[in-house]
Amino acid sequence: MLNRKENKGSAGENVWHVENHSLQRKEIQTSETLKLGILLALSGGFMDAYSYICRGGVFANAQTGNMLLLGVNLSSGQWREAAGYALPVTAFALGIAIAEFIRFGMKDKSLLHWRQMTVFLEALILLLVAFIPLNQNFLANALTSFACGMQVESFRKIHGNGIATTMCIGNLRNGTQHFCEFVEKREKKHLKKGILYYGIIVFFVIGAVIGNQVIRWQGKTAIIVSSFLLMIAFLMMFAGSRMESEKIGSE
Repeated sequence: MLNRKENKGSAGENVWHVENHSLQRKEIQTSETLKLGILLALSGGFMDAYSYICRGGVFANAQTGNMLLLGVNLSSGQWREAAGYALPVTAFALGIAIAEFIRFGMKDKSLLHWRQMTVFLEALILLLVAFIPLNQNFLANALTSFACGMQVESFRKIHGNGIATTMCIGNLRNGTQHFCEFVEKREKKHLKKGILYYGIIVFFVIGAVIGNQVIRWQGKTAIIVSSFLLMIAFLMMFAGSRMESEKIGSE
């Protein structure tokens, strides 16, 4: 029989304690819940579709593709086009670095968790991108990739499993590995993990599908949908922290 207890984690983030009869305990932070992972995967797929379809064929998340196209354009002397692919790669790396600096700076803070701060900033950045003219795609792609870098660094697990919400290659490998281990060992935990990894891939693709449809309707302002999804994620994390604070205060 499982008992669930909710306590306040470091820096205001909820932590779910799952206890079983053998007194083993597993902690699941709010940032690692499936519902939050689904929102982030939808946003991740949407962002990639937006940058590729609406902002000149550049990937917001898939930096391997950008590096490939950077090399191709360099080899053919297409310097401007090469710069268009180098910029998002650089911005993506900067986004990772900024997320780390935020984590360091907010390590001992209790009012707001550092992941709440990064997802809030990401939502604001994408909202800004919606109003950047189409003749300034360099800037729009740089900001979008910067936001993606923050997300990929801040949210790396779902239920304790290393899962990316902005790209699929690692999820595809891990999901397939767990399915193969299920076939060999017949252990249900591998089946569940395989479904989890492939499920996040499905929601990433759904995000891209939604992105394509909204872009046809809204054009460059379509990225507001991604910003909205991230703001929901922020509110979910923030509301959970507030509820737990009130609970502790009443005890």
